[in-house]
Amino acid sequence: MAVAKELLDILVCPLCRTPVKTTPDQKGLKCTTCHRVYPIRDDIPIMLIDEARPEPD
Repeated sequence: MAVAKELLDILVCPLCRTPVKTTPDQKGLKCTTCHRVYPIRDDIPIMLIDEARPEPD
């Protein structure tokens, strides 16, 4: 089961407040502004800045 679309519609990056999008592998949520990827564990997005990893475009 993936993260619900309703939840994805309201999630934003906690650092810069930009809406996040799922990564192609569906294992993270990426911010298009600050390029951080927040992990998804057991279908739960971990929206903590310390848990995010920076990723280039």
